[in-house]
Amino acid sequence: MKKFIPTIIAIVLIVLIGGGVVATKYIEKYTYTKDKQDLNEYYGLSQADDVAIVWQDSKIETKAKLMEGRVYLDYDSVCDMLNDRFYVDYNENWFIYTTPTDIIKSHLGESTYMIGGSEQDFGCPITIVKGDTLYVSLDYVRKYTAFDYTLFNDPARIQVYTEWNEQTVATINKDNAVRLKGGVKSPILREVVKGEKVVILDRMDTWTKVKTDDSLMGYIENKYLSDEQSLTPSMENDFVEPEYTSIHRDYKINLAWHAIYTKAGNDSFEEYTAGTKGINVISPTWYSLTDNEGNFTSFADSSYVNRAHANGMEVWALLDNFNVDVNTKELMSYTSKRERLINNLVSDVLSCGADGINLDFEQISYEAGEHYVEFIRELSISCRANGLVLSVDNYVPRESTNHYNRKEQGVVADYVIIMGYDEHWGSGGVAGSVASLPYVLDGIEQTLREVPSEKVINAVPFYTRVWKTNGGEVTSEALGMDAAAAFVKDNGIETAWDDECCQYYGEKTMNGILYQVWLEDNESIAAKLSVMDSHNLGGVAEWKLGFENSSVWDVIGAYLNK
Repeated sequence: MKKFIPTIIAIVLIVLIGGGVVATKYIEKYTYTKDKQDLNEYYGLSQADDVAIVWQDSKIETKAKLMEGRVYLDYDSVCDMLNDRFYVDYNENWFIYTTPTDIIKSHLGESTYMIGGSEQDFGCPITIVKGDTLYVSLDYVRKYTAFDYTLFNDPARIQVYTEWNEQTVATINKDNAVRLKGGVKSPILREVVKGEKVVILDRMDTWTKVKTDDSLMGYIENKYLSDEQSLTPSMENDFVEPEYTSIHRDYKINLAWHAIYTKAGNDSFEEYTAGTKGINVISPTWYSLTDNEGNFTSFADSSYVNRAHANGMEVWALLDNFNVDVNTKELMSYTSKRERLINNLVSDVLSCGADGINLDFEQISYEAGEHYVEFIRELSISCRANGLVLSVDNYVPRESTNHYNRKEQGVVADYVIIMGYDEHWGSGGVAGSVASLPYVLDGIEQTLREVPSEKVINAVPFYTRVWKTNGGEVTSEALGMDAAAAFVKDNGIETAWDDECCQYYGEKTMNGILYQVWLEDNESIAAKLSVMDSHNLGGVAEWKLGFENSSVWDVIGAYLNK
């Protein structure tokens, strides 16, 4: 027996050692780690003044800055994430916010701002320029925006809420820890104590993702959560969204543009309106920008207004930017120039007794877009104060014209007009319809995604393009409705109804030249008006007086009277 004792001892030792190894591994596997997560790494903070952002219930990559004891966010992020109505004039160093009634201005880097002619002290810099980046005080943004934020330290982070949805809140029933991931070996984000409240974000079998009251988001075992209840937080910011009042007629608008290129052109009012029916707004092309300082030519005439009023028509005077010497960005990016233009334009419109302003700014570059939209905001304030209708002309929406910001136009302007034509244009190099029904419908539907239907007016063309293809060269000539019909008849061009375009189409080769027409006539106009009626638009506009046939007014009248 003695000779087996060493063997038995060895076996026992092996079992004990093996058991110890197993026990150790078991303990290692199931014992809660006390390792702490580096919170700077957790939030992605790399610079000393970085402030992490928890947006609703998610960390985002964008960082704010802690400067002079206040939280600042870069201007682009403010516009993208919180409020795109802020505007910067880097030429004259203004930071601007417009309300329905006021233009609020502060110089970059300063703590004072101007409103209603008086200077106010905000108590800290409203904006700070650091390197090439402009930062805006979040406290200042809160004055004009429906959002809340709370700053936490160690490390610096803010919780931002722009929506206040119902939350499920649970109570911690035993001192424990919120961990980076679901698992006992995951590092600790923060220890939590019994009685502390957490928001439930995502529940799994044994672990639940939660958010602590200081906006750390991690995981805790389900068994440590109890007393769940639903709560809806409320906005602590006392901001109240201002009302952008609009002038809206309780009838459909029927606007006809009257092309006037000289002062004497006003004398043609009777000639161009004789035989028309149902026009309740006439828009004479009176104003045109002449330079980059805000000056313009004016053919405004109070006697024209009086004659229009006597015929039951309002006058919405048109301003364009067609002068080749005008750089729209150069003009609109200076606050002083916008102010000069607005003051002089509104004064001239009021002095002649007109009822509104129609903006026809075309070929605006992407770089000029934000400045043009700010001009519309500021002009709307003056129009609103003086009872003038503000309407804005726009192309059929395309990605290339998104910078016209039709959504904002739909807020600050009274009417947004779709120029529902020039689907194919004179210098486009491709023959086709001026305004096929699918093109018109697309313009209406896209605009209605951003603008209330009662503010939308769709403009129809009173002209047809006669296309000539000679070899590889494509040219066209715009003819009025009667002239286009006469061209087709005189040249023996047979036409047939195109069900897709909802127009009569005809073509003929004469002397080696291919002629093509997509006619605008009473039937094509009626098809467009039917689509407009089905979408409950605010009305119709026509380009231009003098191009129509006399009977089309009955077609338009049927639309107006529905």
